[in-house]
Amino acid sequence: MHSSLPLTGRSALVTGVSRRRGIGYAVAVTLASLGASVFLHHHRPHDEHQPWGADDLDAVRAGVRAHLTPGAALGDLGADLADAATIPALVREAHALTGALDILVCNQALSGSDGSILDMTAERLDAHWQVNARASLLLTAEFARLHAPEQEEARRPGERVAGRKPYPAPQGHVFWMTSGQHHGPMVGEVAYATSKAALAGVTATVAADLLELGIVLNTIDPGPVNTGYLDAESADRPLEGIEQHLATTPFGRFGRPSDPAELIGWLATAAGSWIVGQVLTSDGGFSLG
Repeated sequence: MHSSLPLTGRSALVTGVSRRRGIGYAVAVTLASLGASVFLHHHRPHDEHQPWGADDLDAVRAGVRAHLTPGAALGDLGADLADAATIPALVREAHALTGALDILVCNQALSGSDGSILDMTAERLDAHWQVNARASLLLTAEFARLHAPEQEEARRPGERVAGRKPYPAPQGHVFWMTSGQHHGPMVGEVAYATSKAALAGVTATVAADLLELGIVLNTIDPGPVNTGYLDAESADRPLEGIEQHLATTPFGRFGRPSDPAELIGWLATAAGSWIVGQVLTSDGGFSLG
């Protein structure tokens, strides 16, 4: 394996790749640049109702395709991951791209329709839970089943999976995305913060299960990354005082999608494989201010 293409021969599923400004797109481009075949999940209808609007999916595909290395493949599928029934088919399609699935990046997220605790309803909470947390757990379960040995006897719920340890190298990588709810309040985002906190909170528990199969799970907090929601023409929040605040931060800028993407790319290689079951903050020091 060429050192500059450490993911040659690997295949990845990245969810939430609907916009070229997004983190999912940056992750897909990064993994492709490292040699991986990439399967994109997208749900364009979500963005059509957001201030930043929907992107051209053909342009999204072309952008990722331009970074593929010789022999690597690209596939994609649209699905609303709020519908749990779509998840097994998505994982099957991603696996069918190359006959293997080595990397899962759960980047999908629901934006909007949130509020303060006074605005909370069962419907608001359920909507964010379904997309942000439940879908990531179910995607991970399907991914794990691809790597689990066949059992002669049915497992009882909660019974530990017997893998084939020891493993000379990871048998797969899973990445979840959390947010900054553990660093401070996320005002007006109770449902979103709740769903993201669930993933951070259960990371160690699921990582221990997956490690029996040789699968490495880590959760990434990308910090404030401008994916369009902090641009004047497409902001989803007031921007007064933003420039003044940026001037007080260590690097004087918000994160770029490439910042968390490069971290995920590195963690997916052999060099990053000794890091397991962690919630990692990649925010340029924002949380230290």
